Amino acid sequence: MKKVVSKDGTSIAYDQIGSGFPLILVDGALCSRAFGPMPKLAKLLADNFTVINYDRRGRNESGDNKPYAPEREIEDIEALINTVGGSAFVFGISSGAALAIASAAQGLNIPKLALYEPPFMVDDEGHHPPADSLVQLQSMITEDRRGDAVKFFMKDMVGLPGIFTFIMKLMPIWSKLKGVAHTLPYDAAVMDGYSLPEKKAASIKVSTLISGGDKSQVSLQHAVKKLSEIMPNSQLQILKGQTHNVSEKVLAPVLIDFFKSK
Repeated sequence: MKKVVSKDGTSIAYDQIGSGFPLILVDGALCSRAFGPMPKLAKLLADNFTVINYDRRGRNESGDNKPYAPEREIEDIEALINTVGGSAFVFGISSGAALAIASAAQGLNIPKLALYEPPFMVDDEGHHPPADSLVQLQSMITEDRRGDAVKFFMKDMVGLPGIFTFIMKLMPIWSKLKGVAHTLPYDAAVMDGYSLPEKKAASIKVSTLISGGDKSQVSLQHAVKKLSEIMPNSQLQILKGQTHNVSEKVLAPVLIDFFKSK
């Protein structure tokens, strides 16, 4: 594990494996180097890239200086880019994809960008998070209702069946999820109301891969299609049999083909 200091003094923990051009992986909600898809994905990519798998601020071994703002997370990615030579590919998943879009739009040196299902709401179809999601999450965290915050995220924001959260509460992983529940408002802030940031997306001229699963919620499928229409140098790839919880073994070769292509 290595650490880099972001612009506001926050220490950001990361792992670096493999060799080749740097590729930074940006997690979605609740995930980190200790939990989620990125550790497995990093290993599958390491033969082709120098893979940077980091803890977003407030998670696992990274710091959490206050006050929080999405701009601080862009600065975290910028610090990682600078520490690996000043330029890096970026792959973001879910809310991490929204953060990757914001980073590229900010002008960070990202020659190629890959996104998997940023959960923007582009029409009235499918499940939508409550309009006051950020306010509700902030209230729960202030009141130290971490379990309620995780349940609200999964059931009300993501749209998972209630039985799913009931089962999750009985598993050892529930304590890990509660441990990073305080970062759920951060993801809600990054999503900024869940509306697709059309001006930011349209301003990104670098080659971009936008992908999603054909078994994902209809709202997510519509989001990736709409995003691909807005981004001027993008390509859309729908992965057969995949949901929002995409298989690392399915995703890795898609990313390798994209980032290695000219």
